[in-house]
Amino acid sequence: MTTQTVHLALYDTLADWEFGYATARINSPAFQKVPGRYRVQTVAATLDPITTMGGLRVLPDLVLADLDPSDSAMLILPGADSWAEGGNAEFAEAARRWLEAGVPVAAICGATVGLAAEGLLDDRAHGGNAVEELRSVPGYRGSAHFSGERAVRAGGLITAGAAGALEFAREIFAELDLYEPAVLEAWYGLFRTGDPAWFGKLEAALS
Repeated sequence: MTTQTVHLALYDTLADWEFGYATARINSPAFQKVPGRYRVQTVAATLDPITTMGGLRVLPDLVLADLDPSDSAMLILPGADSWAEGGNAEFAEAARRWLEAGVPVAAICGATVGLAAEGLLDDRAHGGNAVEELRSVPGYRGSAHFSGERAVRAGGLITAGAAGALEFAREIFAELDLYEPAVLEAWYGLFRTGDPAWFGKLEAALS
């Protein structure tokens, strides 16, 4: 089995909480249909350390310019203050290349602003923090396709608002076919509600 790589984008002011559910489970073989099928690597504009919103310093694995969509199973774009400041345009451009190559993209919070500026939300169902935020993006014409759901998966594109990190991960797992459906449902139910009954359902789904 060849291990496929899910790429997590890094840039300064990265929102620490928005990708943790997803990357932790992708890199863990527990519960997975095919353990070890995926791994996570980080990619940035340069190999210089980035500083997250929470003040953590992270060293990227790869430079974006050296990465081809054909070498990627998915590109995950977390939010960051830098998106609102017009930064990270190279990653919005990369999202277009990934989607055009048929490789999924997952964008949350401020990253949806970058995709809106790139014109990638004009004709796709999508979510985000609020449609009003996206309407403030010059050239955005996708308000008719905006959904108030916490996360939206449509045509290889996953989008979510800042409060939807758990649902964002759920849709990433579904797109990657990481878990059996019953396992995914139980995992999500457990983390969404904290109800121990879902733990029993998770164990039953794994038996």
